Amino acid sequence: MIGYDEPMRTKPFVMGMSVLVFAGATLVLAQPKPVSSRIAATVWKTPTCGCCSLWVDHLRANGFQVDARDVSAAEVRAVSKAAGLSDNATSCHTAKIGNYVVEGHVPAADIHRMLKEKPAIAGIAAPGMPMGSPGMDQGGTREPYDVMAFTKGGQMTVFAKHK
Repeated sequence: MIGYDEPMRTKPFVMGMSVLVFAGATLVLAQPKPVSSRIAATVWKTPTCGCCSLWVDHLRANGFQVDARDVSAAEVRAVSKAAGLSDNATSCHTAKIGNYVVEGHVPAADIHRMLKEKPAIAGIAAPGMPMGSPGMDQGGTREPYDVMAFTKGGQMTVFAKHK
């Protein structure tokens, strides 16, 4: 038992984080979210597409628990088409995250925003394969691109602009 005159000697403790004490300074390092608290995402992609695998890695690094399914290109297209996405707005992979469809190389920050705001849309898409988008950022080449929101009826509006 520690008396009132006796100094308390305890170690720093922060639940869910690492604490490093060095030369009298305390540094708190955030830990990745445990898998159980990550957002579930199912991704349909072809087995030979390297940029799709890089996008899956991007999602995992940004708080998503990904079930990546290697399927035919026709199966990938069937998922996006069922959500109302037109052929000119498609990309090389399609995901279902929450109640939404996410098409192509959409940045995780845009997905998090959509999940937080809960807009009345079917999903968001980064049409084509824009250079500089997540999974397409090899070599440092960048091009401006838009992430489009789309409805089940096929209407599209700009959700986010990326430079």
